[in-house]
Amino acid sequence: MDEQKSQAKEEQPAEDTGEGDKFQSTPVINSANKAAERLEQANRKQEELLKKQEELMARQALGGRSAAGEGKEEKKEMTEKEYAKALQRGEVNPLKEDGFI
Repeated sequence: MDEQKSQAKEEQPAEDTGEGDKFQSTPVINSANKAAERLEQANRKQEELLKKQEELMARQALGGRSAAGEGKEEKKEMTEKEYAKALQRGEVNPLKEDGFI
């Protein structure tokens, strides 16, 4: 019976002193909140930049400086003499122009 009493004493949990393991989530939550704040600030700044870019694009379109107003450069028709000189320099290829190459 002495063995049972000694085993019972050993199996009883220790008294709760209130100094046990504390839940350590506070630093994790704080760091997550800080990260969320930084993301929100970056999103606000990105939104401002996007608005400025849209305004600039609208001004360019209205001011005639947009790429849509630019036309393609048309090929200038060469005279026979200019064509002969360009052919000698190798700037033109008559086979390519006729669609053979």
